[in-house]
Amino acid sequence: MSTATTEGTFVHPALFYRSAAEYTDHMVAFVREGLAAGEPVAVAVPGPNLELVRAGLGTDARDVTFLDMTEAGRNPGRIIPGVLRAFADAHARVRVRIVGEPVWAGRSAVEYPACAQHEALINAAFADRPATILCPYDETRLTADVLADALITHPTVIAGGSERVSERYDWRAVVDRYNEPLGRAPGADALAFGSGELPEARRFAVDRAASLGLTGQRLQDAELAVSELITNSVVHGGGGGTVAVWADSGQVVCEVRDAGRLTDPLVGRRPPEHGQIGGRGLLLVHYVADLVRVHTTDEGTTVRFYLGV
Repeated sequence: MSTATTEGTFVHPALFYRSAAEYTDHMVAFVREGLAAGEPVAVAVPGPNLELVRAGLGTDARDVTFLDMTEAGRNPGRIIPGVLRAFADAHARVRVRIVGEPVWAGRSAVEYPACAQHEALINAAFADRPATILCPYDETRLTADVLADALITHPTVIAGGSERVSERYDWRAVVDRYNEPLGRAPGADALAFGSGELPEARRFAVDRAASLGLTGQRLQDAELAVSELITNSVVHGGGGGTVAVWADSGQVVCEVRDAGRLTDPLVGRRPPEHGQIGGRGLLLVHYVADLVRVHTTDEGTTVRFYLGV
């Protein structure tokens, strides 16, 4: 397997595969090609696929960093800072090679828009960086619309043993398309807050989350995330907003709406710079939550996070 690389440039192909054998052959060839070139290699894929790659590599596996994407990338918004950039920044002086599989058949319809936006935003996050990030897609288990999106979020695609340029590549279109309005659940408990009511808003959200089943570290995560979001609303979102909490399919959902607008699509997905003060609120939310969805327009922004009970 070979993906065309130029020193200093970013390469981001999608791999369409149809069987475990085809998957393993491609992954092993891709990883060994990187190792032979002296590139640090990471493989971040769902657990069963992780074992296929590990077994296929044999003793070469000891030279590879392995991450189970169902854990490290449970929240798609955490993958760029916590997986891809974390590995690339740890090897900042050389080209890196990564397999990242954020989309698998078990992803829910609520999660998928965040997955698609993540795949699109990799192109912005790694523009002009010396890295190759290969993203596998299971043609036999993923839906046609998911595979179609992969052609838009990746500049090249590998399928049937050959690599070609994707004529549909337009990552910004996917970011915009999945910037969807987020309808609040009927009957959700909500509270409006201003700059002088942050303690009340935080207490309201935490009490509702506890009543819906969050305890221990999960409840602490909810408190941290809510605190960051309502503070952002006061500082950057017009001086206040509305916080709402409800339950949905075994998860507690919390959202904050305000009058602010997010103009940077990578906000919350960049690791902080050394010595950076502030600007970490949404990044922290991505790190503690199981899923984060965002909708932003000129009229305002909604940030919604999910935590499993």
